[in-house]
Amino acid sequence: MSQEPAGQRVRAAALELFAERGFHGVGIRDLAQRAGLSTSTLYHYMGTKEDLLAEIMRESMGLLIRAGARAGADGTPAERISRLVQIHVLAHAIRPLHTRVADDELRALSPPLRAEITGLRDEYEQFWQSAIDDGVASGEFRVSSPAVARLALLEMCSGVARWYRPDGALTLQELSLRYAEMAVGLLGLRTTPPAVAADVHRLSAELWPSQVEAREQQGGER
Repeated sequence: MSQEPAGQRVRAAALELFAERGFHGVGIRDLAQRAGLSTSTLYHYMGTKEDLLAEIMRESMGLLIRAGARAGADGTPAERISRLVQIHVLAHAIRPLHTRVADDELRALSPPLRAEITGLRDEYEQFWQSAIDDGVASGEFRVSSPAVARLALLEMCSGVARWYRPDGALTLQELSLRYAEMAVGLLGLRTTPPAVAADVHRLSAELWPSQVEAREQQGGER
């Protein structure tokens, strides 16, 4: 049995099971069994099943908001977008279960909690929108619909969670840079993305130290 504290085991079990079966396909006995606890003990470490789901989403979005605030804080619009894209790709490559749960299970939350998590998502996406809007205003980017551009880039970058495998040719840093190249191209900037790799690696190592190190040691894309 894992030596992690019981509360951590419960959250890890919930993340795995929600990603595998969906929120409505997971019962309390399933959670207890995966966490290695009795059902009576399980209730000591959780509120409701919905509380667990909201906690997972809240923690995931909180990390992205912290990253977005720093990645989009200064520099040209191209530099900001390049950082945001690379951080987003890294986060979704190393935490695919969080992506699956956040993307697929939002509808399982009751309206008040859904509104809270949607608000956090909107706060994060605003860093992207601000960088794109500033780039369009300055003439650095050439897109007719900045809002559609934001949604397209986020969907493209989030997709790595569905196919990335740590046994291919590219390191995580190389993979995130390839995505940055595509992103600035889609925004109409016909040059290579700004040299912000050092900033991105430092930030990602602070936010997800163990996962980044493990993935970089394993390899790259499929």
